[in-house]
Amino acid sequence: MSRLASLPLRWNAQGLLPAVVQDAETGQVLMVAWMNEEALRRTLETGETWFWSRSRQALWHKGATSGHVQRVREVRVDCDADTLLVLVDPAGPACHTGHQSCFYRSWGAFTGEAGEEQGSAAAQWEAEPPERRRVLDRLFAVIESRKENPPPGSYTARLFAAGEDEIIKKVGEEAVEVILAAKGQGDQRLIEELADLVYHSLVLLAARGLTLEELEAELRRRFRPSG
Repeated sequence: MSRLASLPLRWNAQGLLPAVVQDAETGQVLMVAWMNEEALRRTLETGETWFWSRSRQALWHKGATSGHVQRVREVRVDCDADTLLVLVDPAGPACHTGHQSCFYRSWGAFTGEAGEEQGSAAAQWEAEPPERRRVLDRLFAVIESRKENPPPGSYTARLFAAGEDEIIKKVGEEAVEVILAAKGQGDQRLIEELADLVYHSLVLLAARGLTLEELEAELRRRFRPSG
């Protein structure tokens, strides 16, 4: 309890503090819940988030049932000492709906109008940059690293050394493989060939000096509703 007692916290009249939970890696706000002293103590001791349910009047361990626990990296206190920020590594979606973040609905971009239940496609792209985008970010970072510092024996480094024409040829070959897989080689084979196509397309992107952000910007533009 010494660690908890040393925190200059200003609990509300019910003995609670709001806790904002944020993905430590992406910065995405995942959820907001309440903590009492016992929930905070368990969070600090176990390294996973615990909260206080005002409706059930009981402690709850995030992810105890679903397996979507939140492993705590750091707990911060705001300047007024009445709000907590909990930086976590989430093991799954934070929201009971299955969304990565509870904040998946958009009120609209300064329009004053509430969005649809799921938000527009563009709003979902912005509000939910989840694991799939994180994987692409990491993959592209590795590809760029192979371009700048080619290690011996690296297939990606060999592609860059062969030149842009060879990379373009590989993209074409992989596109054909996707078509053939889709025509009767089974779903798993199709997934594998699509992964190869995405990978070689990202190699081409890096070879041309383009960035993943430029590709994402074009996808966002296409997601915007017309008119």
